[in-house]
Amino acid sequence: MWKEFRDFIMTGNVIEFAVAVILAGAVSLVVTGFVNDIMMPIVGYFVGDVDFSQMKVVLSEAVIDADGKVVKPENAIRYGAWINTIVNLVIVGLVLFLIVKAYNRMKKKKEEAPAAPAGPSTEDLLAEIRDLLKKQT
Repeated sequence: MWKEFRDFIMTGNVIEFAVAVILAGAVSLVVTGFVNDIMMPIVGYFVGDVDFSQMKVVLSEAVIDADGKVVKPENAIRYGAWINTIVNLVIVGLVLFLIVKAYNRMKKKKEEAPAAPAGPSTEDLLAEIRDLLKKQT
């Protein structure tokens, strides 16, 4: 059983998949940082100095004791963070679309390799057979 597991893990597809998952995590952090730290402040500036990450509907306020310690945290619907996530999804979708489009364009060029020269037509083959049959008689 251990040998089968080792053989499974050491196949190229599993290793490539693991690398892809790790890279996807890193790319996700980059895209999230891009959306939260670059895109959304720009969007917020153009819609009237709005900080989307702070947009929320408070359902119940936080309860703080006399020492300033939070006894009960705030309960809120953070729809601004959700808007950031939607923008993040759109950017990732756009990037994936562009990658797939470029891949398909490159794949198409490889498929358009020159075709093999065409063989004799059916009429040529029939004429050749006819001529061979005439020679035999």
